[in-house]
Formats: sequence, structure tokens, C-alpha cells
Amino acid sequence: MAELQHFGYFFSRGFGPQAWGRDDWHWGHDWTKPDLYQQSVRALEQAGMDLVIAEDAISLGNPATLDLRIRQAYGGPKHDPLLLAPYLFAATEHLGIAPTINAGFTPPYLAARQAATLAHLSGGRFGLNVVTDTGSARHAGLAPLPHDAAYDRAEEWLQLVRRLWHSWGTDDSARGAGYVGNASDWHFADGDALDAFHHEGAYFTADGPLNALPLDTDPVIVSPGGSGRGLGFAGTHSDVQLALAPLTASAVRDYRARVLTAASDAGRSADDIRVLFVLKPVVVSSPEEADRIVAASEHPSDEALRAAAVAWSSDSETDLLSLDLDAPIPDGTFGDHVSAGTIRGLVGDTPDAPLRELLTRKARLGRIRTRDGFVGTAEEFADFAEELGADADNDGFILSGDLHPAQVYRMLGDLVPVLRQRGLLRREYGDGGIRGNLFDF
Repeated sequence: MAELQHFGYFFSRGFGPQAWGRDDWHWGHDWTKPDLYQQSVRALEQAGMDLVIAEDAISLGNPATLDLRIRQAYGGPKHDPLLLAPYLFAATEHLGIAPTINAGFTPPYLAARQAATLAHLSGGRFGLNVVTDTGSARHAGLAPLPHDAAYDRAEEWLQLVRRLWHSWGTDDSARGAGYVGNASDWHFADGDALDAFHHEGAYFTADGPLNALPLDTDPVIVSPGGSGRGLGFAGTHSDVQLALAPLTASAVRDYRARVLTAASDAGRSADDIRVLFVLKPVVVSSPEEADRIVAASEHPSDEALRAAAVAWSSDSETDLLSLDLDAPIPDGTFGDHVSAGTIRGLVGDTPDAPLRELLTRKARLGRIRTRDGFVGTAEEFADFAEELGADADNDGFILSGDLHPAQVYRMLGDLVPVLRQRGLLRREYGDGGIRGNLFDF
């Protein structure tokens, strides 16, 4: 039997209008209320997911792309996913929740305190998806940073957050050396044991200690990013790396090797990090249906090309619709705030190709069976997952979609039984919270 792999769910629209633009909207769920999300995460926990990661983008974008982001609710509006987390914990018992937090926008002390609080309240089921988005900086009166400088700032931010988490001192007690807890003379803690440090770095100034009790273990850190700096950050700091790569055994093997090399360079081992590949499968009932869907996308309409352009304009905060479809994207189109991974995701290895060709690639769908896309039956997806586990030592997958019951059941309804029958998907949880979910096998 195949070995277990880890599965999670990426709440890709963020805490925004779930199912907008699809017929699922007519189910009548209110996206501003917790019920919709609670129903969805119960299903995901029943399905054996390790964690749910909530996307977030603080900004609605720059003036050039503002209308593109809100016209179809593609990039906004959104509420804060951190504030949704307690409702999701209340609806589940084992599922990990990792909202996105911006490592430049949110002050380290505030982030450390909020994370410590939610980790305690959830019994260790809280994690942080740390992003380096610089496009939101202007909303907080901060100067935007180039791509690599944003990673420099994120590294200082995370090191400071972790020092705050440990500022009650370390010993065999989970609550740190500063905790006394002697009720006979009402001596709660020893201030001399706390780390009242002063940090003054390149990007942040802050004082310890943290006004929150320390944790048994640090919250899990999730990070995206396929650039050299992104992979280096993950290898050094992250427990989970959200990977984007062609999903062939050789590509997955090569991608994992780069992350694990970065981890080794930082004095960590392969056992310290999980590389989980993000994809959005289209699970259908028969191979014939899959073939029909793929064939229909072979020659995308102008509407389909425009939808692809809107999506990539929103993701990159760059107005692609104003460009000549029959010419390459001009040099200098993408600003410093756009990650190398985002640009590479659009242009691939052909930066001189006309924009129409690039968008056509994105609008086309492919078959899981032939490893050129993600349309297929549950059995075909299981074949694919089993192959990657056997041939590339794959850690697992993050499935991407709206946090909406109709989409969750459509994607997982046929897939979960097959994955479990193959021995690829867990049937039960341990007691270790989000970290236990990710590292119990």
C-alpha cells in the first residue's frame, strides 16, 4: 500500500465573497457570517485535511488595477482572516488554521501576542502563513521595498516574533523559567527570569518581554515563494513551504531538493519542513467528461483570455489589459513589488512570447492522466498522488478553492474515498495540534 501523504486546503479567495461569479452563489450563504466557513471546515476535517490556510491581501490594489480587483470581487473586498480563526476553531477539534499575516504591515509585537493568544485558545492548532507583500505598505505609511529587501525585513520580523514568544525564559516548564505558579503565597511569575530585551534592527524597534504566556511549541510557520529568496526563507524559517511547480515527478523532486538544500544550509533537516504542492484539481465523474472539458478549453475565447488577464493583473497589481495582446510584455512592466515567482508563473521560459500566447496557456486546461493539467477522475488523481509519493518522495498537497461547502464537496466528495482506499489520506488524527498533524508521519 502507498504511504500516507499530507493534505491541506488553501482558502484562495480569502475571507471574501465565496462563490461569487459561479452558480454556487445561489445557495444563498452569507459570506460575511461565520456559518458558511464553519460548515466548510467541518467537512474538511471529516476529509482528513491537516490544515486550512487562509489567503489574504490587505490592499485593494493600486489605482490602475482597482476596478479589475473589485468588478468581479476577484481581489476584494476581504475581511481579516485572523479574526475568523476563532470561529473555525470552535467548529472543529483537530484541523489546523493558518491565516495569512503580512510580515511588514503587522508590527512584530502585535503579531507575536495575537499568535500566542490564538495558539493557547486553540490547543496548538494555530499557524501563520507569512507573506512579504509590499504593495500594502502605503496603507500603513510605510515605504515599499524591492523583492529581496522585503525578505530581509521578513527575516528580521520572524526572528523578533520568535524571541518574543520565548521571552519568558526557557527551562523544562512549558511556560518558561519566569512562571512560578505558587498559589500558596500568590507568586505567579518571577520578573527577573524574563527577557526584557531591546531590539533595534534595520526595520523594527521593539522591546520584550511579551505580555502573553509562552507556548509548548511555536506556532507553525507557513510560507509561499518560489524565488531563490523565497526558498531560502522557507528552508531557514518555515515548517511548511507552499510550492508551485510543474507537477511531474522530476520537477517535484528538483523543487523539494532546492528547499531541503536551503534547510540543510540553515542547519535543519528534511524532517523539519514539509513541502506541499498547491493545485486546484477539477475532479469529474469519467475520463470522457474530463476529455470534453479539456477539449473545450483548447481554443479559449476572448472572454476566457480576458478572465485570465484579469486574474494575473490582480495577482501582480499590474494592468495587463492595457497591453498589446500580440506583443511581448514590455520590459519594466512589472514593478519591484511583484515577486519573481509571480512573473515566472505567467511568462514561464518564454518572456518574449506575445501576451496572447501567455494568456492562452493559462486559459487552457490539461489532463491529470497525461500530467499536463489537473482535470481528471478521482482515480486518476490518486494515481498521480501515488506516483509522486513513490517517485519524488512527495510530502503532500494543498488543494485550492473557495471555502464554500459546494466547492469543497465537489472537489473532495469522490476524491476522499479513493485516496483513503489507496492509503494516501489519513483516517484519524493524533493529539499534537497542527504540528502533530504535519509531523506525525
